[in-house]
Amino acid sequence: MSLREFQHRVLPIKDKLFRFALRMVGNSPEAEDIVQEVFIKLWSSREALAEVQNMEAWGIRITKNLAIDKLREKFRHTAEISDALPLADTEAGPYERTEQNDTLAQIQQFIDQLPEKQRLVMQLRDIEGMSYQEIAEALELPMPQVKVYLHRARQAVRSGLLNASVLR
Repeated sequence: MSLREFQHRVLPIKDKLFRFALRMVGNSPEAEDIVQEVFIKLWSSREALAEVQNMEAWGIRITKNLAIDKLREKFRHTAEISDALPLADTEAGPYERTEQNDTLAQIQQFIDQLPEKQRLVMQLRDIEGMSYQEIAEALELPMPQVKVYLHRARQAVRSGLLNASVLR
């Protein structure tokens, strides 16, 4: 793979890899280090990359493995969901912005309480927009298991929000 092909196929996924790494390690400098290591690994194995059909899934898999290695070194702190999902500010007043921030904080709290695989599948599907097949490849899970994890994660977050709104 030439430098031009590398730039065309690999560099466009940089932001997704960063957001995924950030979600896993919860620390921006560490996520940047992980993405840098991913690109070094990809560049080092650039001859074999011609055979890779889905570069995004391949990059996510490498990012996941490197992030897990980092997490084994220390305790994990998760990123704020507001970093991954910036709200469009459509002239919302202070009350509406506060309410949105509170809701985002609650969603983040519910996501943080999910089991790791559910949390990762939800991140890749709902925040990164990956397909079920791409998630299955990236996380090395069977397709039905991806769907089950996503369903359970969404259900847990939904019921947490409903219970929180009833208590208000």
